[in-house]
Amino acid sequence: MQTQDTILLVEDNSRDILLIQRAFRKAGILNPLQVVSDGDAAVLYLSGEEPYSKRSHYPLPVLILLDLKLPRRSGAEVLMWLRQQPILKRMPVVVLTSSREYADVNHLYDLGVNAYMVKPVAFDNLVEIIDIINRHWIVFNEKPQIEIS
Repeated sequence: MQTQDTILLVEDNSRDILLIQRAFRKAGILNPLQVVSDGDAAVLYLSGEEPYSKRSHYPLPVLILLDLKLPRRSGAEVLMWLRQQPILKRMPVVVLTSSREYADVNHLYDLGVNAYMVKPVAFDNLVEIIDIINRHWIVFNEKPQIEIS
């Protein structure tokens, strides 16, 4: 496992943030997990703008875990913005949300999401999902090359 591979969690619910952080620890995932709590902050983080301009503290992630229902800019709007960025557009994005609406699922796939997962109610199921995401996207997946000049 490469612990330098940062994961960006975009989530506005503080309870879900704590549960996801706990699930990472319980699954034994050592990767740094950066957290932003709204869609605008996600865009600022990914574009390296203040207050996220210091890449040594806020490195580009190798994976984004994106909630759908966010303040300021929705998960769909963040994904739409990301897929229009020449340097960042290949970055893997997994939507982790509570919506099971087919309209949401289809819309996010149309926008280029890599995976769409529904947050489970049981904590042990969340740990299992986080472990699967880690093994698929961090351990086994060949990551696209993303270079900032």
